[in-house]
Amino acid sequence: MIKTDIARRVYNHTWKLDPIIRSLLDTDFYKLLMLQMIRGVYPDVDATFTLINRTKSVRLADEIDEGELRAQLDHARSLRFSKKEMIWLGGNTFYGKSQIFRHDFLRWLADFRLPEYELTRKDGQFELTFHGRWHDTTMWEIPALAIINELRSRAALKSMGRFALDVTYARAKARVWGKVERLRAYPDLRISDFGTRRRHSHLWQRWCVEALKEGIGPSFTGTSNVLLAMDTDLEALGTNAHELPMVLAAMANSDAELKTAPYRVLQDWQSYYGGNLLIVLPDAFGTESFLRGAPDWVGQWTGFRPDSAPAIEGGERIIRWWEEHGIDPKERLIIFSDGLDVDTIERAYLHFNGRVRMAFGWGTNLTNDFHDCAPERNEALKAISLVCKVTSVNGRPAVKLSDNPEKATGDPAEIERYLRVFGGKERVRQPVTV
Repeated sequence: MIKTDIARRVYNHTWKLDPIIRSLLDTDFYKLLMLQMIRGVYPDVDATFTLINRTKSVRLADEIDEGELRAQLDHARSLRFSKKEMIWLGGNTFYGKSQIFRHDFLRWLADFRLPEYELTRKDGQFELTFHGRWHDTTMWEIPALAIINELRSRAALKSMGRFALDVTYARAKARVWGKVERLRAYPDLRISDFGTRRRHSHLWQRWCVEALKEGIGPSFTGTSNVLLAMDTDLEALGTNAHELPMVLAAMANSDAELKTAPYRVLQDWQSYYGGNLLIVLPDAFGTESFLRGAPDWVGQWTGFRPDSAPAIEGGERIIRWWEEHGIDPKERLIIFSDGLDVDTIERAYLHFNGRVRMAFGWGTNLTNDFHDCAPERNEALKAISLVCKVTSVNGRPAVKLSDNPEKATGDPAEIERYLRVFGGKERVRQPVTV
């Protein structure tokens, strides 16, 4: 395989538009899985997604040129799935299942295009919003985040000379490889790439994926990025995200319906998927509340993905719930994915090894760890916590509580109502860096 000289590419690109998103497959696999269910079960639901910069000290609209952002968003809207991509989606095996995508869904997907967007500026931030049918707007989340993060990287590198760029990328490569060498000490580890949303760039994510593929071999189980999975012959990995219970909760007509929303959406998911795709994401409204009210059938699912509690504390709570329900944790799976880096992966692995099956979804600290890599200090190369969340459903506000109040999103009055319904005693405020 011919390797791209990333530093030279960054230094030399002088063409009018260097597209960040070149394929609609350049997204996370869970988006396509959720999309199929959303279109099948909730085709008439409207959902608005909104960009949220949790790193408020960074003024994105001062760092990124609005014209360049619009050009990249417009280019993404021009894309369609190619015939090759549709054949791969329809004919490939995912999670041991052939034809996981139904024929009617694939026929609809072949003509899919991203809907329109609204972009304004306020107080140094971009206000980027996507209105429309849920099955259309949901597909903007990943490309929008990837575009903004890469434009920020490009802006930070723009003034650097060729040798400074060479040094920056050499240091970043050495940093990744140093992490790879540490992970080799644990051959039973199972690690996948979850780094699309906040990556430094598409080319850099590809480099990181290929480095892990060579560096840790069978311990590297795949990538959430569908395009990279297709291009590098890796497994496409991912199940579901917070937006599913958030939308169902926003549609609830009473507090009783609100409280059962997280379980009703899992029943919808189970009607479409089974086996290793039955992974519970318990923390949309607090893990403690979810486990306290969870029906017994949740215990038959393959595992959990705690995404906002500290890995060890969250994992211990899930194991305790399994044991309370007479389930052997060794027969279940925990997927850790919140803000991971080598230290947190190592600690969680050593703590739980032999007690439960584990997998690690490695995100921003894999694909965007450039802080202090430039010859001269460049704070703009430091990753930020940028998300794109569903904020309203059929005109009603949508809420996420999270195990960490710093990750909560939604109207403050609605957040208070959700806290009354779900409770919030076990939520612990922690800094959010990525």
